[in-house]
Amino acid sequence: MTPVKNIIVVGGSFVGRTTAQELARIIPSTHRVLLTESHSHFHHLFTFPRFAIVPGQEHKAFIPYSGIFKSAPNPTSHGVVQARVLSVKPTHVELDREWQGSKQIPFDYVVLATGTRLSKPAAMEHDDKLSSVEYLQKHQAGVKAAQSILIVGGGAVGVQMATDLKEYYPEKEVTVVQSRPRVMPNFHPQLHDLIKRRFDELGIKLITGSRVTLPPGGFPNDGSTFQVQLTNGTTESTQFVILATGQTPNNQLVSDLSPSSSNAESIVNPQNGFIRIRPTMQFLDEKYSNLFAVGDIADTGAQKAARPGSAQAAVVAKNIQAMIEGRTPDEIFVKGPGAIHLTLGMKHNVIFRNPNLADGQTEPWINPKDDGQEDMNVEAMWERLGISVESPRQYHL
Repeated sequence: MTPVKNIIVVGGSFVGRTTAQELARIIPSTHRVLLTESHSHFHHLFTFPRFAIVPGQEHKAFIPYSGIFKSAPNPTSHGVVQARVLSVKPTHVELDREWQGSKQIPFDYVVLATGTRLSKPAAMEHDDKLSSVEYLQKHQAGVKAAQSILIVGGGAVGVQMATDLKEYYPEKEVTVVQSRPRVMPNFHPQLHDLIKRRFDELGIKLITGSRVTLPPGGFPNDGSTFQVQLTNGTTESTQFVILATGQTPNNQLVSDLSPSSSNAESIVNPQNGFIRIRPTMQFLDEKYSNLFAVGDIADTGAQKAARPGSAQAAVVAKNIQAMIEGRTPDEIFVKGPGAIHLTLGMKHNVIFRNPNLADGQTEPWINPKDDGQEDMNVEAMWERLGISVESPRQYHL
């Protein structure tokens, strides 16, 4: 009997999960999908900013992987490997723990969906659900106890946390410090204007064009009042600091892969830390045509978000299917204008899309809504991961 061949997806967050499901849906029975992920549960990252503030929903943010391949034609063929991939070699991946008696898994194809590292509370440091739930509960308690809160960073996480905070706790002083002249600077200026109006409406203080000086030992966040130094020479008094700062690419897994020749471009783009890829999502270096990258780790030039990542997942699945069948992988990812679905409080939210300059658009598309739910409709993601929730107790699994 011919042994089944492995397609390994490294990273089980939004884009990795979508890639694994897309692959399992279309690949032949000669191959199986192995999703490697160190977390015991799927982390619903988009809920973390709110669940770090608003109590009572945090257990819903961590979803078992047990149903992820339920809708595949041969669901039992595929699997989830709870382990951290330490390194990608040309023929196998190396794990931090044994799986089926070995720390190595051979592959025919690898898809890297390792994303980027975020500051807490936008990401969790623990792999198990209980510790992560306890961390969010502790963060909620710290927020509740503080009368003044300063948020470092004016990206999506900082904006969403500020508006949730001020609406849920209107009596608290909330300040956002943003290093650039505008919040959300990768979007059309109208998004900044829209957010600034919402900040003014809620009474959120916005400081732009200055950075926070981070003390070596971190901020106390112990209930006392302390001073935060800004690079513009001023100080802000606060009782709690939330870091909502940038993303660091998780590219260390490919550090052992050498380029095909001395004059070939490096595997990782040194300018930004992302993996160089072709429009087919394959590694740029032709020596590694069976290696793909998707989502935040891929150097596509596209916005780092779940929606373009899902489009990339579909491209990868079709191209790997083509290669298995002996065809040329010719599906390509076409970058579109940046877009985001942004919460601006407990109910108020907006879908914002940059103008598509290729189509001659000059104005963004804006769709304001007031249909937000406290738990951010997290139940729908449980369904997408193949789990039908029939009792609220299941959210604690």
